[in-house]
Amino acid sequence: MLTGHKCLTLAAEKRLHTAQPSLSRQIRDLEYEVGVPLMNRSVHGIELTAAGRAFLDHARLALTQAEAAAEAARRAAQPVKPTFAMGFQTGQEVDWLPRATSILRDELLNIEIRVSSDHSTMLADDLQRGRLDIAFLRREQKPDLEYQLVAKEPLVVILPSDHPLAERDAIDPHDLVGETFIGISSVPRVLRAVIDDYLKQSEIEIVPHLEIDNFAMAISLVASTRGVALLPASAENFLKWSVISRPLKGEAPTIDLVIGYHKANTSPILRTFLSRIDDLTPRISSKARRMSGPRSAVAPR
Repeated sequence: MLTGHKCLTLAAEKRLHTAQPSLSRQIRDLEYEVGVPLMNRSVHGIELTAAGRAFLDHARLALTQAEAAAEAARRAAQPVKPTFAMGFQTGQEVDWLPRATSILRDELLNIEIRVSSDHSTMLADDLQRGRLDIAFLRREQKPDLEYQLVAKEPLVVILPSDHPLAERDAIDPHDLVGETFIGISSVPRVLRAVIDDYLKQSEIEIVPHLEIDNFAMAISLVASTRGVALLPASAENFLKWSVISRPLKGEAPTIDLVIGYHKANTSPILRTFLSRIDDLTPRISSKARRMSGPRSAVAPR
């Protein structure tokens, strides 16, 4: 059993890195200043008195407040940086986040960039509510948002790497009939509309085996069900070794990727970003807007 003296010695040397006589003297000085004993010392050890326990509670609070005061002083000495919030449709951040930050390279030291990813519909809602300054998304029908075209993504066929159709350089959409087709739910409504219109124009009727709302799930289902799916080329960022993509034969459908922002957003960083948007991607020519090639519509990776 440790005596009171040994307890002080252990605390002084192991916890406070000081000598026992120095610690004892500081405790006596503190008790003298407070005016009451704070500790009981005996052969059985040391324990706080009722006054000591009360003092300890207030001392801990005082330390917490002192730390908060120090942090507040540091924040006051370093003014808060303006924030620029960017959103990306899931999968697009791989290609576009480095480009988006690069056109703000001169401002990076003086601003804080926040990044998030989500469904296009959710990004549009966040733009309307002022939670995002810009977003890379689909052209959602929102009256308060402005859009600028960034790229026209072709749809590609996603299928198992050992599927018989995988041996082809390009896949005829009619060859998808009879396959286990992984469809798109109503959540990514713009993408679903593009796929539905394409199948209708191709005079193809396909009943989806399952409908999903994100690329990762679609690709997992392609692998597990040995099915096929039509997805934008950016879904290739999610491909696992057992799944590949193939272009569609003929005039492939495309889906717009746009930058969206709120009309009423007066952020000077947003104005700077929009003024440099031509540096984000080469200007899209009228030929590119009409393009039908399976890969040429995708900005270089």
